Amino acid sequence: MTWGKWGKNLDIKGIISLMETCLQEQISTFDHADIYGGHTTEEDFGKAFSESKIDRSAIQLISKCGIKYISENRNYDIKHYDYSEEYIIWSVENSLKNLQTDYLDVLLLHRPSPLMIVDEIANAIEKLKTQGKIKSFGLSNFTNSQTQLIQRKIKVDYNQIQFSATHHEAMTDGSLDFMQIHDIAPMCWNPLGSIFKEENDQTQRLKTLLKDLSKKYNTDEDVILLSWILQHPSGILPVIGTTNPERIKNAMKAINLKMDLEDWFRIWTESMGTKVP
Repeated sequence: MTWGKWGKNLDIKGIISLMETCLQEQISTFDHADIYGGHTTEEDFGKAFSESKIDRSAIQLISKCGIKYISENRNYDIKHYDYSEEYIIWSVENSLKNLQTDYLDVLLLHRPSPLMIVDEIANAIEKLKTQGKIKSFGLSNFTNSQTQLIQRKIKVDYNQIQFSATHHEAMTDGSLDFMQIHDIAPMCWNPLGSIFKEENDQTQRLKTLLKDLSKKYNTDEDVILLSWILQHPSGILPVIGTTNPERIKNAMKAINLKMDLEDWFRIWTESMGTKVP
């Protein structure tokens, strides 16, 4: 999302350079949505991908659909959702064209709609899988009950949710438990939360703690925050948003950082501002 017009607005050369940096650091999955950049980022990425000559088998592409977002490229009267069979299939085919690829590794429904009809969703996904246009299917920002509704007709492989040290409700509202029970891999967007974006009691407490932990583990604060997520047994996959090559390289250090049990709970405690339940 941050590579295009909604972020750094990278040109073709910049996108290629960032893709190469990611691959050098063994990061090979790129998370898209049709609406990013007002329906422009996928096309920009696709042009860069084509020019880069990177082997398609070396990367994984995720995209999302379902939000009809008002932009210069889409003249809707109001932002809304559409999960009709026809629209899902059209959206995927449009993303494939823009990304200049024959298939998506993962398709996610972007946000739940109260009007979604499970049979239509299942029919679309089955057709797309049969045609080889998508390999895996998942959801984004869906609740447990909404996920269970979809799972009545079609297997859900992923659910991309908001999760971080400042937005940790998924640990206590049953979401991560549900995903483990049903063999759904959780992804999380905004994994650094609001710590470096907002000034409030919660972020101040966490910053004070992170300063100490950074010294203890001899690493950066964002590495500690990513490690905190990776230590959850549900196997959460963080979707990092940075376009800074050094921060991308740094993020990979989180894989090898194992915090002490008490330090993991210190982060949760400082986030809540009280001892654990």
